[in-house]
Amino acid sequence: MSNPIILCPGQGAQAVGMGKAWFEASPEARAVFETGDKQLGSRLGAPLSKLCFEGPADVLNKTDVSQPAIYVTSVACWRGLLAKQGMHTNDPALAATAGLSLGEYTALHLAGAMSFEDGLELVTLRGRAMQDAAQTSAGGMVALIGATDAQAEEVCGKARGSEVLVCANFNAPGQVVLSGHKTACERAAKTAEGMGLKSAVLAVAGAFHSSLMAPAATRLEQALAKARVQPPRCTVMSNVTGLPHEVSPTTGPDTIRRRLVEQLTSPVRWAQGCAWLVSNIKGEYLELAPGRTLMGLMRRIDKSVKVTTYDTPE
Repeated sequence: MSNPIILCPGQGAQAVGMGKAWFEASPEARAVFETGDKQLGSRLGAPLSKLCFEGPADVLNKTDVSQPAIYVTSVACWRGLLAKQGMHTNDPALAATAGLSLGEYTALHLAGAMSFEDGLELVTLRGRAMQDAAQTSAGGMVALIGATDAQAEEVCGKARGSEVLVCANFNAPGQVVLSGHKTACERAAKTAEGMGLKSAVLAVAGAFHSSLMAPAATRLEQALAKARVQPPRCTVMSNVTGLPHEVSPTTGPDTIRRRLVEQLTSPVRWAQGCAWLVSNIKGEYLELAPGRTLMGLMRRIDKSVKVTTYDTPE
């Protein structure tokens, strides 16, 4: 494992059974799940590991459950992977880390910017705050397939009306997700069809990465103000800018805190961030559990980049 670039999955990657193979194969991965179970107790309604391994899917898919579940699974995978290589947490010189939306917290933890426990508290609160914000506004998300960024902006302009409708995720060339009021998303799907574009309504709780998440951003800001955040020991990508997080000598990690708050109401610039990594940093790309979503997105961003996924220890 030489100068790895670690990719950390976000919400949507969850699946019943996730992390179980790592739990069974690696004492180090098992210890992460046990720490998560102990820290969260009964806050999710059942032990976190039980929800990951056994579901049910409708509970695991809830925003307030899937976010801590994915974070813990990814960290367990990383610790298990290190142990397989005979390494400890700080041994490998990481070239960079990047995480899709929620995955940015995993990326920051791996880079030493926050402890596992502090990261788990933040993503648990983030998931709860986003679930609550979703329940107070009738929002949704719709994916446009084959649309350019400019076409996606055009769909928003035509379908928005007096409601919220924005580009929320620039995941890869030809894959842009819109977010906003549910009725605006329905209009967007029809508008896209009229422009010869395909669309798919996503099964999500609300309008993530839009202004409808402002109440969640306020709660997250209060929690981040008290959280211990340190300068990362390698490049960590920001979803808000599509560029590395900057830690200035004057503000210190406050810029990281600010970007994490902005992330809830700003578009995720994943394609831009991955393109920056490919152009600027050399290293071996590894995708942590759960799933293989980021490998698929990278194929669309840059076919020349090989990503090795570790959904299971094999």
